[in-house]
Amino acid sequence: VLAELIEKFVSHLSESRTDCYFSTGNYKAMEIDVKKESLSSVQQLGVEMTVRYGKYLNLLKEDAENGLCFVLVNCEKFLKQQQRTVVSSLCCLQEHYAGYDWFASSIFLIMSGDRERTLTFLQQFSRLLVSAFLWLPRLHLSIHLPVTTVEYGIHPVYFCSAHHIEMLLKAELPLVCSAFHMSGFTPSQICLQWITQCFWNYMDWSEICHYIAICILLGPDYQIYMCISVFRHLQQDILKHTEA
Repeated sequence: VLAELIEKFVSHLSESRTDCYFSTGNYKAMEIDVKKESLSSVQQLGVEMTVRYGKYLNLLKEDAENGLCFVLVNCEKFLKQQQRTVVSSLCCLQEHYAGYDWFASSIFLIMSGDRERTLTFLQQFSRLLVSAFLWLPRLHLSIHLPVTTVEYGIHPVYFCSAHHIEMLLKAELPLVCSAFHMSGFTPSQICLQWITQCFWNYMDWSEICHYIAICILLGPDYQIYMCISVFRHLQQDILKHTEA
């Protein structure tokens, strides 16, 4: 039901010019013989974890690994069409996205391992503004960002979402904000970790699905509210740890 809901919603918005924030070229999924070895060691590890988790949730079948590799390789090729060339020694500014694509993996699980359905959804989703905040590889070396922003290697999620989270935290949860300040650790660091991993390893699967659906249906600012609500939920634990 969730897969169908977000699919229809995104399909409807991606057909409306006013809702399409990004322009995308035409890309046809390549029926390539995707071997796991063609992925980086980080991606290989991510694929293993995703498939293991998907089987644990009874969402994936035995041949799911090939399907996920197919999605990841095609996503990389599709997004590469909208990347600029930057010469830099920073590992985050190399040709390939340095981390693992947790968002595409989450959609793959939501679509029960259907690779064509996942890829079609991601291509339509990439036209919408919310994709810039939920799908981090979406703006890797992107032509949609100013050159100076790309060269700094700082993702908009950090200077937009994480910045607003810190501003809201001061107003909404001053004690939590003080606890972070005393620890010498910023809330934006942990939020960036949560957002990059789509809350994997932090929330249960149903909550991860709710997070993705809420942000898609109600807008990218709900990413900020979600993080604030998690901090509110953890407030007593955070204060207890600060005292200890």
